[in-house]
Amino acid sequence: MSEDASQPINLTNQFLIAMPGMRDGNFAGAVVYMCEHNDKGALGLVINKPIDINLKHLFEKVDLSLERADLASTPVFFGGPVQTERGFVLHESLDAEGGHYNSTLKIAEGLEMTTSRDVLEALSNGAGPRKVFITLGYAGWSAGQLEEELSRNGWLTVDAQPDIIFNTPVEQRYDKALSLLGIDRNFLMGQAGHA
Repeated sequence: MSEDASQPINLTNQFLIAMPGMRDGNFAGAVVYMCEHNDKGALGLVINKPIDINLKHLFEKVDLSLERADLASTPVFFGGPVQTERGFVLHESLDAEGGHYNSTLKIAEGLEMTTSRDVLEALSNGAGPRKVFITLGYAGWSAGQLEEELSRNGWLTVDAQPDIIFNTPVEQRYDKALSLLGIDRNFLMGQAGHA
């Protein structure tokens, strides 16, 4: 185990699943999709905390119409406590179509995260990626901070499955992410609090 501790870890394209004892209200019961993790820190998006704004309302707030009826009632999510006034769009890659946006981070498994307005403009015009997940804010960790939280058993980690982000009902995402590890939430709850 000490060998693992000396090896840098990379949790990009993984889910962080908050353990039941998570005291930070921003992350209690959260599943975070990790967009980037390196020696400088980590950035992720909480995928299971919708806020009271849908995409139609969000687009109106930024003076855009939304021509995609399939997206109008889709909720916007609390992505994390950092830069909550800023939008983050997790979406399928447009490489096959030759598209790209001004500020896009390529992640893995055909996913990208864009922070520039041009992705919203494309969606507004009925174009852009078919699968999108939009948050206000993100979850961020400075260098070594996430590793410290992991060492204190604050999070479980598992390889991400885009299907959970884009196709699983919000209220099932936590349990579905746990099931990737073969864990049932009731078992975890029963183990919480034992020192």
